[in-house]
Amino acid sequence: MILLSKAVIISIIVLVVMIAILVALYFFGNKLQEKQMAQREQIDAASQPATLFIIDKKIMPMRDAKLPKMVMDQAPKRYQRAKIPVVKAKVGPQIMTLICDEGIYDDVPQHGEVKVMLSGIYITSVKTLHKKTKKMQEAEAASGKKRKKSLRERLMSKQASYQKQLDYEIATKKSKEEAKKQKAAEKKKREREKKITV
Repeated sequence: MILLSKAVIISIIVLVVMIAILVALYFFGNKLQEKQMAQREQIDAASQPATLFIIDKKIMPMRDAKLPKMVMDQAPKRYQRAKIPVVKAKVGPQIMTLICDEGIYDDVPQHGEVKVMLSGIYITSVKTLHKKTKKMQEAEAASGKKRKKSLRERLMSKQASYQKQLDYEIATKKSKEEAKKQKAAEKKKREREKKITV
């Protein structure tokens, strides 16, 4: 029988435990990603086009954002302390506080009129900017000095790029699945035609 030193045995045990933890995190991450994709599809299905006049936008804690009472009651306590991107906008005759998707927060202008996709009080995407708003943004960019992005802004831009990549992968996966279904349907149709002729 080969005798191993205590250090080798302990390192093997630690290695096995670490591998088990990584495998568990992998499956847990996949499960959360599928859940997020399902929620994203529901939000996209419920979204409607709207024209907003943006008054102000900020990143602030949820409890300070003056959101409707029903939203605050449904949100877990830990999320009420978390900072979220909030947009104050005029929707029709009303001034409302809306929650913005972190990935498109930089695309929303500070002031101006914007066409967006709105799902309840959640802004999912910025569809088009009016010409005046584009000119205002270009003037702000030209006049303002380039400032260094904060850590949060860099992480949000990374998240936006990853979200775009994920959306692209989902779209290509769906198109591949649709192509497979179409080929299968054509094959069944040809088989039926063969059976009819025979």
